[in-house]
Amino acid sequence: MSDLRIRPVSDADLPAIRDIYNHYVRSSTVTFDEADSTLADWEGKGARIAAAGIPFLVAETEEGELLGYALGQPWSPKSAYRVTIENSIYLAPSAAGRGVGWALLAVFLDRCRDAGLRQVIAVIADRGAEASIGLHRKAGFVDAGRLVEVGEKFGERLGVHFLQKSL
Repeated sequence: MSDLRIRPVSDADLPAIRDIYNHYVRSSTVTFDEADSTLADWEGKGARIAAAGIPFLVAETEEGELLGYALGQPWSPKSAYRVTIENSIYLAPSAAGRGVGWALLAVFLDRCRDAGLRQVIAVIADRGAEASIGLHRKAGFVDAGRLVEVGEKFGERLGVHFLQKSL
């Protein structure tokens, strides 16, 4: 997309981010969350990510329409894991198939390198997230394992794929 801008998140973006995420909470198994998140949830998450020095980016059109976001969170609270994060990337339904995910993930990974991070782990549902798995593999993530039937949502038993990228 030629009119796509990728930039750090601002507080003004959080309501749209919440809405994008809650769409997937309600309609898919790509997240194992079953209850909608609140603006306060996202304010807290944003503050924790910023305090950790981890990238949190949004993609928007020149007109300011938020099309998606990418963020990282600490993989573990144990200090030895400080160079490893888990990433999440979500797109507005209208942005699917338009190259937004690829552009957003590429910039996100560059910002992770700039921040001194060394490993990025993607934890992706084993059903309904084939596009996410493909996107991460295209970006150089490699398979790092799988857990079977560790979650249940909408009456389905779900597992997760672990993919990992060394920076």
